[in-house]
Amino acid sequence: METTAKLAVLIDADNAQPTAAPALLAEVAKYGTAFVRRAYGDWTGTSLKGWKNQLLTQSIQPIQQFAYTQGKNATDTAIDSDFTRLAARIRESGLVVYGFGEHKTPKPFVSACDKFIYFENLAYDEQLAVPQESAAIVEPLDQEASSSTVKSDIPLERLLRMAVEAASDDEGWANLAKVGAHITRQFPDFDPRSFGYLKLSDLVIATGVFDIDRRCPGEGKATVIYARAKRSKHVNDARMTSPSETLI
Repeated sequence: METTAKLAVLIDADNAQPTAAPALLAEVAKYGTAFVRRAYGDWTGTSLKGWKNQLLTQSIQPIQQFAYTQGKNATDTAIDSDFTRLAARIRESGLVVYGFGEHKTPKPFVSACDKFIYFENLAYDEQLAVPQESAAIVEPLDQEASSSTVKSDIPLERLLRMAVEAASDDEGWANLAKVGAHITRQFPDFDPRSFGYLKLSDLVIATGVFDIDRRCPGEGKATVIYARAKRSKHVNDARMTSPSETLI
């Protein structure tokens, strides 16, 4: 019987948009079951009234945190640094920490997580995030434009090459699941969606610098995707030349 990870979701309500809650919890469901759902903030005021509906529909428990500092909201004061320390302490206990936030999230907190997901990469509910009349004119992602951008992204290419090499076998092939795990260990906020792709395999293919091999480990089992840096023509020619012909 397959077991699911038991997760606790702790939300900084002062700095998170309530409309992001459904997408957040949908993303969390990919990693396990959220047995604990809490949102921290100063619920005595009116600034968090937009959360009321989400608290009810998403079964989120509001936790009161009074604002003790003038000019700074309650959760900023009590949680910004506390969450970073909490994440570090949880990891030291051998547990996994998934972090969520906007691109402006402090780097110390991002680094304290095993994996960090940006809200900008989550698929928001269009009916909640934008007016209905505006939702009709939202255009789908231009995959050709994304591919062109990815192919010219030298730092990304170097990162992928490094990860593929680190996870490769003697023939240079690397299981993309291991490649993704290797990257995440170094860069918790790495996410293919930041580059316009839902999956790492799609991003790797879009760079155009890797050979792809899809392997089926057995009947009824999921296909495993492997990648290998493309070999230059002169390297391939050298491999086809007999040893005696290469001697000077």
